[in-house]
Amino acid sequence: MERENMVLLDEGSKNPIQVADRLFGTLELLAEKGSLPLMEIARAQGLNKATAHRILRSLIYLGYARQNGDSTYAVTLKLAALADKVVGREDLTAAIHPYLQRLMEETGETVHLVRREGTNAVYIDKVEARTGRIRMDSQIGGRIPLYCSGVGKAICAEMKAAEVAAIWQASDIRRITPYTITDYEDFLYALEEVRKKGYALDNEENEGGVRCIASSISVGRGGQYAFSISAPVARMDNDRIRSLAECVIRTREAIRQEL
Repeated sequence: MERENMVLLDEGSKNPIQVADRLFGTLELLAEKGSLPLMEIARAQGLNKATAHRILRSLIYLGYARQNGDSTYAVTLKLAALADKVVGREDLTAAIHPYLQRLMEETGETVHLVRREGTNAVYIDKVEARTGRIRMDSQIGGRIPLYCSGVGKAICAEMKAAEVAAIWQASDIRRITPYTITDYEDFLYALEEVRKKGYALDNEENEGGVRCIASSISVGRGGQYAFSISAPVARMDNDRIRSLAECVIRTREAIRQEL
């Protein structure tokens, strides 16, 4: 292992994938210089015309570049949107983390923060429960479907009917546990319950033996977020769910007031 690390360090100045150098080099050039014609791009990158053209065609196909009417090339706003997502997520996570920490300390249970990406929710922060508790399998960067998770239902409950229908149709609906909702009308009923109660419940729908209480967060930064408390069923009877739900709602309001 040490030998492998030494090799990687020694070769750190050389990109093992040459085409990546060319793609990102061209992207960085356009971002710095603005619109450029094909031959100027080729000369600046040390490429022949045909290779430079293939690189540009690839960037256009991916949505990161465009060809203008005067036959010059430029970057698109997709690059800015991508950067905005990264910066926004970093800022949001840092701002919300203290609230998640306090919620964990108040309840003694694991707390998660997610962001919606398509038909999934992606974990972007996690505060693990105190030592001695059962550890959750969730990991930062992991994905869970919106249709069968507390955070997913909390997010969907704030959407318009057409958006909810589109997510349901695009999802791989399957029975992950005996409690997973697989009927659309049942899903709509669950969302209505979220709106009435102010929080969403995952009743072992995504992972057997685990219940979650969740709420969405509207922060005006783009994107859709939610947080949740997760715990084994043994510690999540109906009385405790009602108690923890109050903690979740208080935390949501505190976050919204600040952000």
